[in-house]
Amino acid sequence: MDSAQKSKIVILSLMLGWCACMPVSHAAAKPYSPLSLSVSRIGTGDADVGNGNLQLQRDAWLFGAKTAIPLNKQWSMSFGVNYDRLDYDWGSRAGTILGNKIQTWPSVDRYSASVGLSYRPDKHWMFIFSPKIQYAYADGTSFSNAQSYGMVASGMYRFENGNMLGLGVAYLNDISEVRTVPYLAVNWQITDKLKLGNPFSTGFSGPAGLELSYRLSDAVDFGLGTSKRTQRFLVRDEDTTMEIDELVGFVRAGWAASQSLSLNAYLGYYFNSELELSEPRSTEEIDAQLACALAAEYKF
Repeated sequence: MDSAQKSKIVILSLMLGWCACMPVSHAAAKPYSPLSLSVSRIGTGDADVGNGNLQLQRDAWLFGAKTAIPLNKQWSMSFGVNYDRLDYDWGSRAGTILGNKIQTWPSVDRYSASVGLSYRPDKHWMFIFSPKIQYAYADGTSFSNAQSYGMVASGMYRFENGNMLGLGVAYLNDISEVRTVPYLAVNWQITDKLKLGNPFSTGFSGPAGLELSYRLSDAVDFGLGTSKRTQRFLVRDEDTTMEIDELVGFVRAGWAASQSLSLNAYLGYYFNSELELSEPRSTEEIDAQLACALAAEYKF
């Protein structure tokens, strides 16, 4: 089977899957839910790595659960857990990359958990503090050596018209590297149908990004957005890590099937993608890739 045929099969198969790291339409959704579950499927076509002697195609299954607990009028807590299975298909030439410095890996397992604390001192201000922990490691490496932890904090101001704007920062002690990531927090209703917001949660995978969405009806909306995405994981047990850093642009179609169930379909494009090995430090470019995804979220 050649590369073009394989890409077509990947894209078609994705239309039968699901995706969770992207936004779910909130049209007709429940205003408050004590528990929500999400399941996701993301995949890309083939892309050349480096000088083109090697190709990479990626698939991912993402599973998540989160809950929110109001404590009183000012304080609330949230808890979230996620498991992601990231598969890397290097084709028939799988072996070594980056000048034979590292062996290719077939898959990455990623576990994460977070606790959120939200404080509203008055009707205008809201502050959020969220410690996070993550384990991300390639097949053949140790779970115990793959720990990352950090804290995400943000402050938002609510205007009289209900729109919210603020700033946030994530301090992330990732595997073999400490990062500080600032981001813009926004929830702005431009018109009755047009809205600007954050499509992602800030964390180890990057900042929140921006999405402009259009509400066609109470159940259907469309979005256009972009963000910077980072995947960092252990590839050797001596704190040797691989980082995939890239930009993603996407269009989204969302459907609130009921007050509990929301579905979204995405067409995305990864570009400015780069592989970076921590030790010995070296980099390799990945060609731009088309991606498709589907996402489902159920709120109890």
